Amino acid sequence: MILSDEQILKEIREGNIVIRPFDPRCLGSNSYDVHLGPYLATYSRPELDVRRPNPIHRFRIPKEGFVLMPNQLYLGVTQEYTETLRHVPFLEGKSSVGRLGIDIHSTAGKGDVGYANYWTLEISAKVPVRIYARMPIGQLIYFEVSGTVRHDYGQKSGAKYTRVTRYPVPSRMYLNFR
Repeated sequence: MILSDEQILKEIREGNIVIRPFDPRCLGSNSYDVHLGPYLATYSRPELDVRRPNPIHRFRIPKEGFVLMPNQLYLGVTQEYTETLRHVPFLEGKSSVGRLGIDIHSTAGKGDVGYANYWTLEISAKVPVRIYARMPIGQLIYFEVSGTVRHDYGQKSGAKYTRVTRYPVPSRMYLNFR
């Protein structure tokens, strides 16, 4: 079951959902709009290796915006820090962003119970398009969990993205091979 706006507010009041900064104008009937943070990153090498760390080049989005180019993967980050202690958060792109040819994630739209961080976005564009920091980029939808969660994300031994950072985080897939 997806949480309604009233239920999202109730869960925020009870401390089960944290969104910082929180703006009530961003609350939809069953979602919360998140915004693009000030930083993007690209991988430094043209070929990536899943067994090794892949360095990135991080940069701040200029005031005049930045043009995303097709056939390039950009890592972005949400402006909002979130914690979800009892629900499963899903991050989806806003339809107005999708209609500009922008995808905000390849495969990582679902969070886990216990996720507490900024969201790294896997951004790609079908056509050249100028983007800006703080623009609406996606929406969080919260699902109820049935049953007891044995280990939330922060307690999982294999959790690779627990260090809180306002910057895009590259893949840590290589940790699966150690």
